[in-house]
Amino acid sequence: MSNAITDWQSKRDDDGILWLILDQQGTDTNVLSISVLEQLDSLLDEIKGDLPRAIVFRSGKNRGFIAGADVKEFLDVTTVQEALIMIKRGQTLFSRIESLPCTTVALIEGFCMGGGTELALACDYRLALDDTDTRIGLPEVKLGIHPAYGGLVRSTAIINPLKSLEIMLSGRSLTARAARAIGLVDDAQPQRQIERAARQMALSPPAKQKMPLLGKALSLPGIRSLLAGFMKKQVAKKAPRQHYPAPYAILDVWANYYGNTKRMMEEEANSVARLIQGSKVRNLVRVFFLQTRLKGLGDKKSFTPRHVHVIGAGTMGGDIAAWCALRGFNVTLQDREAKYLGNAFKRAHQLYARRLKTTAERNAALDRLIPDIHGDGVARADVVIEAIFEDIEAKHAIYRDIEPRMKPGAVLATNTSSIPLETLATVLKEPDRLVGIHFFNPVAMMPLVEIVKTESSSQQTIQHAIAFTQHIGKLPLPVKSSPGFLVNRILMPYLVEAFTLYDEGLAPEAIDKAATDFGMPMGPVELADTVGLDICYSVAQNLSHAFGIDVPAGLKKFVDSKQLGKKSDRGFYQYKKGKPIKDRDADLGDQKMIQNRLIFRFLNEAVACLQEGIVEDQDLLDAGIIFGTGFAPFRGGPMNYSLQQGVEAIMQSMTDYTTSYGARFEPVEGWSKLLEKT
Repeated sequence: MSNAITDWQSKRDDDGILWLILDQQGTDTNVLSISVLEQLDSLLDEIKGDLPRAIVFRSGKNRGFIAGADVKEFLDVTTVQEALIMIKRGQTLFSRIESLPCTTVALIEGFCMGGGTELALACDYRLALDDTDTRIGLPEVKLGIHPAYGGLVRSTAIINPLKSLEIMLSGRSLTARAARAIGLVDDAQPQRQIERAARQMALSPPAKQKMPLLGKALSLPGIRSLLAGFMKKQVAKKAPRQHYPAPYAILDVWANYYGNTKRMMEEEANSVARLIQGSKVRNLVRVFFLQTRLKGLGDKKSFTPRHVHVIGAGTMGGDIAAWCALRGFNVTLQDREAKYLGNAFKRAHQLYARRLKTTAERNAALDRLIPDIHGDGVARADVVIEAIFEDIEAKHAIYRDIEPRMKPGAVLATNTSSIPLETLATVLKEPDRLVGIHFFNPVAMMPLVEIVKTESSSQQTIQHAIAFTQHIGKLPLPVKSSPGFLVNRILMPYLVEAFTLYDEGLAPEAIDKAATDFGMPMGPVELADTVGLDICYSVAQNLSHAFGIDVPAGLKKFVDSKQLGKKSDRGFYQYKKGKPIKDRDADLGDQKMIQNRLIFRFLNEAVACLQEGIVEDQDLLDAGIIFGTGFAPFRGGPMNYSLQQGVEAIMQSMTDYTTSYGARFEPVEGWSKLLEKT
């Protein structure tokens, strides 16, 4: 073998099977870098001269097959031509694998994403480890592109397009069993059987996966066009074409070129080469790295909690408890009376019905969630989370009660959304054990958790809180204790401006459209209704005292009349079966003015937080706001957006709005410091 081949190991056994093992040097995760692909190309040259009976591709890592292409190399591409050269190199290599005259098997253990799945699709057979850590997918759409190494062509050739296209359009990953059910893999086996199954598949090849009859029918030209049109309408509900062109490109390539493999492969490459040049892709790649940074904070192994105790069975407390039980923890949920626990367990049932496939899994999760009126679980808990309503005295009473009963080293956390931890810690004998673990609603959907620290918080407490957050599958963001912390602090002026626009007579539909056209996943009016207008009012009141935010009178009127939003079926909108009833003929007003007023308030508060050191740097601020509010991911975060638009231009526009609409638009001091760095 060539000395240049450092990332691949090859072993030929007595049965004539060549095991090609990818163990990329200097990293815990295999990615298909240019170097890895070039080495594989050289290996195929050598294999061609001494053909084995079969080839099995496998990972040499402890977990994970191949995570995908090397995303960093995307950023080095500067022209469409360069992108095409890179893409076609990969396509040619995978076509070489596909055309090998010997049997090829991809042995998938752990995660297999993007380019890793495309390599597996180029093999004759795919065998997956039947384990909870095995996840298989084509998530490129999350980076603003789509499969480019033949994945679009090959997946739609063997899998019912309703399934193959849905995987690519959503970017979601599948378990080994789910992948087997749709034909993405040929078999799924437990660890003790996996090598034997791979050997048998290599030596006695079964029939290859073929498109099922329904899939063939759906792929016929006329039906294909109708199906693509229907899917575009479904995609448009969540991802407008002007912001997220990749899903539409997937459907266009399939609808227009399916059946002509050579042409479809060319158009797959051309499509990605065009997409990769836009700022949207670079910003989405940035978001990918921001997520990676959050995942890498702290040390997950430094703290291995087993029991969680949650106090407060309201919407947030109940949902936090249900989520922790879903993630495998034993959870005791405490509230004053059994009647308060009922709704929490009802929502837990609904969550497990959505998230867990089998009755056994759902029952196991419910068994881990234990009602605990008297708080007996406090003494056993490794993490205690207080999640009651925002009342300082009530929280103090709980801390006085539970602190003496907590075991040494246990984390005491509060889910407060706006009260400074310094205020809450005054009744504690060991204030250094208090930390904020602030979840967002809905808990099951929102990936971010703020880890709120004070000057008295011990480093161990912070590390344990971060590790716990990672154990439950959330993204931790360390923030300084300050009213509203980061996300609510930045979000509230934006929401208050929406309430102000409403008080001025603008239709809620007009306000929401301006925000969603900017790229927000939901307009601020509907967001406020969803969170609950009573909660918005409470947080706004707390922040108004700290930062002088004027709370519009109209918001209080809604709260006083018990029109609290979605949960009461009436807020700014009326709700029917959980959906807002919107006036399609509403006057949309001056959309540019509305959008600017909303976004300028958002950006101004973001810069203020950066200036005050609420988070360590601009990247963490962008990460927090993207994953905590859904801020238009294709814009790369509020700070990244400001830099791309031009700090000086934004400051000038905000100064103009100060003259027209009030002092709240005056650029904060941090803008000038930001301008100095550009």
